Order: sequence, then structure tokens, then C-alpha cells
Amino acid sequence: MSYQLWSWLLMAVGVTGLWLAGKRSWTGWAVGLGAQVLWLAYSLVTEQWGFLVSCFVYGAVYIRNLRAWLRPTPTPAAASAGKEVTECAAS
Repeated sequence: MSYQLWSWLLMAVGVTGLWLAGKRSWTGWAVGLGAQVLWLAYSLVTEQWGFLVSCFVYGAVYIRNLRAWLRPTPTPAAASAGKEVTECAAS
């Protein structure tokens, strides 16, 4: 595969992931994480070691964001369930 084709493929996958994340879809972070596998291959084939480092850094960010999106968020009622009631709601 030519380096020119690699660059267009990597750009298309990366932009797709960012577009999906911008639409508030967790799949955007998953696509971005998958793109890092492509960056890893690209950096090894072209011997561009800066891309190798960046794919691990970006991969860590994508993993963090994907986990944050997939983790359930507590509801206000659940958050206040652990608090002691000190006031009557009717007053």
C-alpha cells in the first residue's frame, strides 16, 4: 500500500471517529481507538517513531474517554441517597 493511500485512510478513520464523538456517540471513541492500531502499523512500516509514541498517547486518551462514556452516571436521587435528611420536604 502506498504511503499516500495510508495517509488518506488514516485521515478518513480519524475524522470519522471525531465526527461520531462530536455527535455524542460513544462509537466515536471506539473508532478513534481502532485508528490507533492503524497508526501503529503505519509507524512501524514507515519507521516514523514519533507516530509510534503518539498512537500510545492518543490510545490512552481514547480509552479514558470510551470508559467515561460507557460508565453509568449517577442520578441526582442516587447521589443524595447517602446524605442524612436534616430538613422536612414539606416545610
